[in-house]
Amino acid sequence: MIHVGSYEAKTHLPQLLDSVERGETVVITRHGRPAARLVPVTPDGLDARAVIDEFKTYSRSRRRTLGRHSFRSLIEDGRRY
Repeated sequence: MIHVGSYEAKTHLPQLLDSVERGETVVITRHGRPAARLVPVTPDGLDARAVIDEFKTYSRSRRRTLGRHSFRSLIEDGRRY
């Protein structure tokens, strides 16, 4: 993973894009803190239906309680105030 400052990224964008095309990930920093990440595009793109199905499967597998309280009861409690 390559880390570059925002000024350097602006100045050397074509070279950074070449690196990303080769599979490298580039993190662009601003004042030493990560601000953005350049990652390669997946060749076949993202299948939205597959992502939704995975999310639904994950969602069903998670517990819907927090201790002895359900999320629904916590939501309803929050609406009272």
